Amino acid sequence: MSDKEKDLSLEAETAAEQVEVEGDIESLKRALREEKEKAERYLASWQLAQADYMNLKRRTEQERMEQANFANAALIAELLPIIDDLERALKNAPEELAELPWVEGVELIYRKLQTVLEAQGLSAIEAEGRDFDPNLHDAVMCVEGEEGKVIAEVRRGYKFRNRVIRPAMVKVGKEGSGEEIRNTNL
Repeated sequence: MSDKEKDLSLEAETAAEQVEVEGDIESLKRALREEKEKAERYLASWQLAQADYMNLKRRTEQERMEQANFANAALIAELLPIIDDLERALKNAPEELAELPWVEGVELIYRKLQTVLEAQGLSAIEAEGRDFDPNLHDAVMCVEGEEGKVIAEVRRGYKFRNRVIRPAMVKVGKEGSGEEIRNTNL
């Protein structure tokens, strides 16, 4: 074999090796692209799972708080008749007994109970002199007066953390004959 033939053979081998190397590079590039796409899919799936977990955690915490608030509201609603009774007892105490220490003690207990309940989120619903609002007031009687205004409060209503737990029972003004009109379906 001549030198020229050897050179041609060597060039052919080198060209064949180069084609083979270029084919390997292309297959490596293709494999790298596939792996990058797979990694991006895994990252997107992980990010979605992370977001789902954070939403679940937030929703669970919110539900737990709502359940605690509901339990507190139920307990406070059970205490409201006791508050009503204390208010009536103090309001109707004879004047000659008003200065006795036990009456002052009952007043102190009443104020402490109100303070504790207010600290938990209880607030009285303003009624007298306000426009009648069926979301806040329960009309038990219509009396002569300014149409649609609450004339008198029969029983105080309460909200717990901006949610009505007991509407105020009220007398609502109605222009008319001057006699009391009993009607709870205004």
